[in-house]
Amino acid sequence: MARKNRRQIFENIEVIDAGAKGKSIAKAPDGKVIFVNNAVPGDVADIQTTKKRKAFYEGSATTFHKLSDKRVEPTCEHFGTCGGCKWQFMGYEHQLAYKQQEIVNNLTRLGKIELPEVSSILGSEDQFFYRNKMEFSFSDSRWLTLDEIRSDSEIQNRNALGFHIPGMWDKILDINKCHLQEDPSNDIRNKVKAFATENNLSFYNARNQHGFLRTLMIRIASTGEIMVLFQFFHEDVEKRTLLLDYMVSEFPEITSLQYTINPKGNDTIYDQEVICYKGKDYIEEEMEGLRFRINAKSFYQTNSKQAYELYKVTRDFANLTGEELVYDLYTGTGTIAQFVAKKAKKVIGVEAVPEAIEDAKENAKRNNIDNVEFYVGDMKKVFTKDFISLHGQPEVVITDPPRDGMHKDVVGQLLNISPQKIVYVSCNSATQARDLSLLDEMYKVSKVQPVDMFPQTYHVENVVLLEKR
Repeated sequence: MARKNRRQIFENIEVIDAGAKGKSIAKAPDGKVIFVNNAVPGDVADIQTTKKRKAFYEGSATTFHKLSDKRVEPTCEHFGTCGGCKWQFMGYEHQLAYKQQEIVNNLTRLGKIELPEVSSILGSEDQFFYRNKMEFSFSDSRWLTLDEIRSDSEIQNRNALGFHIPGMWDKILDINKCHLQEDPSNDIRNKVKAFATENNLSFYNARNQHGFLRTLMIRIASTGEIMVLFQFFHEDVEKRTLLLDYMVSEFPEITSLQYTINPKGNDTIYDQEVICYKGKDYIEEEMEGLRFRINAKSFYQTNSKQAYELYKVTRDFANLTGEELVYDLYTGTGTIAQFVAKKAKKVIGVEAVPEAIEDAKENAKRNNIDNVEFYVGDMKKVFTKDFISLHGQPEVVITDPPRDGMHKDVVGQLLNISPQKIVYVSCNSATQARDLSLLDEMYKVSKVQPVDMFPQTYHVENVVLLEKR
């Protein structure tokens, strides 16, 4: 028996709000919420559902009867197909307002936290070309447009160098111009693609696991230094040398040219040997005179200018006098730890990634900072009573966990040691709200400062100051 088509079309529906993960919110005639993936609050449209759940629908606007006054013309030619900048059709001032609203909603509704007046979100000075790191994928079977699919003509060249189509692990959208990273990023990507095609260097096929060129990573530091990393599926000395020598001659401004041979099923390089072909095996970021070496595997906030604003907020919230022992949990490469060190008695940084801790130690040494110490290990296993007995009782704890938030054992340990202040930096206010709820018995939220790190997207950072009740 054929399965009944559950898709419905709701006509003349007003989009009333922005929701999580870049989707907007409307109400169906039956009162259920509709999460709409291609509309702006204020639009009136016909919406076709794509999923039906007990409490809500998901859908797409098919016909617009009225366009919102919050809309702007998208800058990028790839908008709507590429999933990277989902809010590019919304004015930046409205993006900021909805990001702030999401943080307040999450902290009050999910965390049930009593909040002080929330400071106005810090917008980004650069709304485009702000990312210092981009990763592009090669493909020999690029994503085709509807016009191409409907065309009778045979498509000769299916090579692509660009981004994964959302939800499709083996489909790559070929990118002509991306508005996320400054020049020479677009020039590098386009010339690499042209050179590879002209010289018959095969592009990767993820489904069938064959091809030579796999990924291209470009990092451009605030100092102007440039790192380019190629990922090859297999070794071919002649072809590899041909491409890398071309990069040396065509882009002399590249200060770090590297590659890795990765025959695995996934693109992660963290377990791969990275080989420096030309220049240094790192680039450097700079902040208030501090220099941070960034290697191919290093984590660094991808918006350098806004990272500085984020760290200043963190330091201001800590309000150090020079007498405090500070713990910096999930320290990464120790950027925050070193940034606050000159106002602290001592800073202890803890991180799970060994390479990150090696970077942190090396950077601290080069920056002549001698009042920081870094330790590696799984946070819930390292951050224990014995660790605290050995290193001291902190007056201030700074925590900047991944999107999943803090492990409940880490939260429990914070309650056990009860520092005077906790500064909680988060890239996910929903998990931050969960953790704040657990800390609420002992701590009150005294300051909240949202910071927009990623214009044109729904992502937002939030800094909260917790003080003992």
